[in-house]
Amino acid sequence: MSRENILTAMVTQMNSEFFDRLRERVIQAGERGMYVSVMLFEGYGLQFCRLPDDGFPFDEGNNINGISAPGASAHTLDDPDRLAFQEAYVAHVIDTINDLDNVLYEVANEDGGGSLDWHLHWIDFIRSYEGTLPKQHPIGMTFRHRDGTNAELFDSAADWISPNQEGGYRDNPPAADGSKVVLSDTDHLWGIGGSQTWVWRSFLRGLNPIYMDPYSDESDESIRHAMGYTRSFAERMDLASMVPRNDLSSTSYCLAAPGSEYLVYMPEGGNVTIDLSDASGELAVEWFDPSAGESHAGDAVAGGGSTDLSSHSRGAASLCQLGLRTPVVCGLKVVV
Repeated sequence: MSRENILTAMVTQMNSEFFDRLRERVIQAGERGMYVSVMLFEGYGLQFCRLPDDGFPFDEGNNINGISAPGASAHTLDDPDRLAFQEAYVAHVIDTINDLDNVLYEVANEDGGGSLDWHLHWIDFIRSYEGTLPKQHPIGMTFRHRDGTNAELFDSAADWISPNQEGGYRDNPPAADGSKVVLSDTDHLWGIGGSQTWVWRSFLRGLNPIYMDPYSDESDESIRHAMGYTRSFAERMDLASMVPRNDLSSTSYCLAAPGSEYLVYMPEGGNVTIDLSDASGELAVEWFDPSAGESHAGDAVAGGGSTDLSSHSRGAASLCQLGLRTPVVCGLKVVV
């Protein structure tokens, strides 16, 4: 069967209910201020969770097109006919939701060995196909379970990535360097795991923490609360101007727009030294208790050098937000 005939057959057999439901749910998420990561393929289940009657379309008994790839071989480039079917499906997904803004694409969840070139193909395919359409969306590559490395994520052409625990992403994550948007996902770090401390450490290092609920009904609410608090800080700050600056805080956790705004994390509370050399004015100080969700004002500090601050707590995490006190002109009177 020619590639053109395969594409025609695949398009005519698309399940409209599936694509209508996909579009409806992305729209509903957008109405609630949520972005959706559309996972195009599933890799973990293909490796470890196949069942004889699960209906996987590329299993020989589940299609009439002569395609036979019952397992992880479905996520390789070794069969042009199978790839043509997959390309038709991905193109139809893109056509269905291209006009919506709240979309990210994820190639596949936790694929195994042999799938790296296949992943890279999809990043190129999506970018090329969307390049002909009105809108373009970020394309992501997540850690390939067991056989993947974080280095291949950074080396890829993906816009965003989701690494595993290599390099300290669980307990002492490396600072984002701007080369990729990093979604730090508990699924790829632990499976089931995470803590509110992990949320703050990730956020202060310029990462985007996301939480996978346990398979039971017992979610860790402290993680959910911490993620809500980080969003609150993100909305209050000029986040686009802030970068992780480990060197500006003795705790090595600092997001800063040097000279104007700083957010410092103190995992153990206590004292912290902050380098405010780039700030030439007075900075307002606000303390935040991430366990209680409570904040209070501190004494203002002067920029131009280093300053020592105390959270008045030992063994309990604290955050300190500092920002320049910008005069506001009201008529002819300057009000601070």
